[in-house]
Amino acid sequence: MSRGVPFAANPLLAVKLPAYRSRLVMLLVALAFLALALRAVYLQAVSDDFLQRQGEVRYGRTIELPASRGQVLDRNGVVLAKSLPAQAVWASPEDLKASPEQLKRLAALLEMPERELRSRLADEDKTFVYLKRQVEAPVAEQIAELRIPGVHQRKEYKRYYPEGAALAHVVGFTNVEDAGQEGIELAHERMLAGTAGSRRVIRDRLGRAIEDVGAIRHPRDGGDLQLSIDSKIQYHAYSALRDAVAAHKAKAGAVVVLDAHTGEILALANLPTYDPNERRQLSGAQLRNRVMTDTFEPGSTLKPFTTALALDGGKVTPKTVIDTAPGRLKIGSATIGDSKPHGALTVEEVLQKSSNVGTVKLAMTMPPQRMWELFTGVGFGQAPQIGFPGAVAGRVRPHRSWKPIEHATMSYGHGISVSLVQLARAYTVFTNEGRLLPLTMLRSDQSVPGVQVVSPKTARAVSHMLELAAGPGGTAPKAQVAGYRVAGKTGTAYKQENGRYVRKYIASFVGYAPASDPRLVVAVMIDEPTAGQHYGGQVAAPVFSRIVGDALRALRVPPDAPLSNQMIPANPVQESM
Repeated sequence: MSRGVPFAANPLLAVKLPAYRSRLVMLLVALAFLALALRAVYLQAVSDDFLQRQGEVRYGRTIELPASRGQVLDRNGVVLAKSLPAQAVWASPEDLKASPEQLKRLAALLEMPERELRSRLADEDKTFVYLKRQVEAPVAEQIAELRIPGVHQRKEYKRYYPEGAALAHVVGFTNVEDAGQEGIELAHERMLAGTAGSRRVIRDRLGRAIEDVGAIRHPRDGGDLQLSIDSKIQYHAYSALRDAVAAHKAKAGAVVVLDAHTGEILALANLPTYDPNERRQLSGAQLRNRVMTDTFEPGSTLKPFTTALALDGGKVTPKTVIDTAPGRLKIGSATIGDSKPHGALTVEEVLQKSSNVGTVKLAMTMPPQRMWELFTGVGFGQAPQIGFPGAVAGRVRPHRSWKPIEHATMSYGHGISVSLVQLARAYTVFTNEGRLLPLTMLRSDQSVPGVQVVSPKTARAVSHMLELAAGPGGTAPKAQVAGYRVAGKTGTAYKQENGRYVRKYIASFVGYAPASDPRLVVAVMIDEPTAGQHYGGQVAAPVFSRIVGDALRALRVPPDAPLSNQMIPANPVQESM
């Protein structure tokens, strides 16, 4: 065998592939490299936005700079709500490195079970998880001293309410994001909230900001808000209501105090209440602002308006005599009665003694439309426009549907529903020469003209009758205040449940003082007193007396009556129900 024969000469190893295939493969490889090169040039030179964004996601952050919420002040500048610096404690589970002792200490500072803390930190795929919001500064400092890698803090604010439960239903509260949820905090959210700012930073892998890289938008703090509330009067109103609800073992109670000449709300209190600084176990009963949201049959507190209507229409004079004997009046198949027979009474005595029969006889001299016009004219059946959440309209049925018995019962406050704030506002007619005032929760230094509802002469006449009603011969001698003349009217009404009257009561009183030159209008409602007394003169009138006495002295209003205590009869006249 010749050694000069080449290896490829073997027929088994001969290459039979066409030559163009190798050239095609080389061409495809070259095109692939060219495409990669063009793509690289495109991404790095022509359009690098995508890569920049992807890189920035890994090291850049936009940090929100929280705005400080505006303060809420009372009419004298006392702080009712303010924001305090706090910290939000958060963690990055994937970066967390903590010893068992550190975790135990952290859980104790956060006031949470250690098991819950470990559960929040268990998912290592997460890069952010809140551990606790609105941590107070001293606690936040102790957490920082633990120096746990992966646990961080962010500045925020926590709302604080110095007056606590006494003003809860006025001021309301904010949530963990510092947004208003109830009361003034909700009603004036836009003004109080302000606008958060922001800045762009570079963070290291531990989440620490190491460099500012973007423009800073400074936060704009919220504006301060000054209310019409007087915190001193609020305290007196809340204390008197709290004691009365406890003494009479009542289900609930409410009080509202108005400036008699401006319509400013000086105090508003409800029970049950809550502490807006501690809201872990809130109930619906605690949250209800009964002054604004609850309606009830006002009972005899509506009699002054029926009397005013009869006087204003020229049907009677204060000295016109009305025969109320034998203390009962039959209308259709129904019978209306007084608490006891009174016989012949003048119009002013009808109101003083709170005679149902006398009031109905006055009402029957007028068409239903006139009574309906007066009720709606003083604001019943319409939600008061005071810029406060939850204010209700109550119910006044159209006069065309009134039956004779409904015409009669509405004259003394049954078959109609009102809120306490509506009732208090209606009484400004008698403190302002017959004009109805608008209400406001914000401080106002200007007097408002109001809307004329009855004549000044009628308003003065009814005011005198209300002074008699709150005196020794009326239904509310316990409303008397040493040194001051007072005027007002009691109310006692059965409650309705499932459309039927039950033997549960609402006791109320609405009045004003000093009667010679009214400064305050006060309305009191006690819901379901169960300690043995249930009449408005027994239950609500003493609350009025205590609030008015304390408030007038706090305002340094000069006395307009002898300083000696008024003589209160052992058995005052009870209003008819």
